[in-house]
Amino acid sequence: MARPKAPQPDSGSSLRNFYEDALSEAEKEELPLAEHVEGLDQEIAVLRVRLKAAMRERPQDLPLISRGLEMLVKAVAARYRLSPKARRDLADNLGAVIDSLDTLFSAEGGR
Repeated sequence: MARPKAPQPDSGSSLRNFYEDALSEAEKEELPLAEHVEGLDQEIAVLRVRLKAAMRERPQDLPLISRGLEMLVKAVAARYRLSPKARRDLADNLGAVIDSLDTLFSAEGGR
């Protein structure tokens, strides 16, 4: 007996609407725009902006900053397909940046 054929990605709304139940009305309106975005450059840029804001607004919230850093490292690693060693090096370098910013924020707080 033949298995039913799975719908093809370009076959219409059945696959496109798979997640629709989980989306708000505003998100549903943005979905067609999101379907045309390629790569991770915009997502990486948003993560960088959000991480910078978190570091500025909540510099003592190390779990938040750490999680943001982890997400950024993973996104950059995926974008550039970094090896595990290069990924660790990137994480270490970004961690050093956060440490230096923490020192800077601490020094400014003491003024």
